[in-house]
Amino acid sequence: MAGLRERKKEQTRQRIAAVALRLFTEHGFDAVTVSEIAEAAEVAKATLFTYFPSKESLALEGVGQDDLAGIVARRPTGHSPLQALRAHYQAFMAGQMAAIDRDAVIARMRLIFGSPALSGAANTLLYQQRRTLARVLAEEHGATRAALMAAQIAATLLTLQESFFHLLVSGASPEEAVRALAEDTEFAFDLLEHGIEHVKGQ
Repeated sequence: MAGLRERKKEQTRQRIAAVALRLFTEHGFDAVTVSEIAEAAEVAKATLFTYFPSKESLALEGVGQDDLAGIVARRPTGHSPLQALRAHYQAFMAGQMAAIDRDAVIARMRLIFGSPALSGAANTLLYQQRRTLARVLAEEHGATRAALMAAQIAATLLTLQESFFHLLVSGASPEEAVRALAEDTEFAFDLLEHGIEHVKGQ
């Protein structure tokens, strides 16, 4: 029964997110209210807020939500932070990315880029993600070095996401975009691990 309840909760969450994205795309982020989203998704407003704490979080689904700090903190003994993060993204691309909805990704990113409020909120989420990662890394490397490491990792991941989005917008199929992302991700982690001089000839 617990498994069934969790599946139903996830289905409800996905329905709310899909309805919100459709309404935002059709009418604009500022013109749509949370009450309108709840009504269209056929849930109570209070129920909506149990899944999404704010209107912005409905539009920013997936942005800055990777638990980079948790991935690093829970990594197997003997694995470096970069090894743990590389393994996470390899598994992610082999799993969830295989079922990507191209139109939904494009619509969401255009929505964020087109709204100063959402762009600002997205930047705040990414900043918080980077700071949390830095705190975990500081346990081994000290505050300043950890901050530099987290900044490089976060900037690299953001660049990969932007490149993936631009591929989709330019007409690449999800399969083509995911394949390119997988190759770029390997190069990116090689770059983080070994530096420019080591990988510049690749």
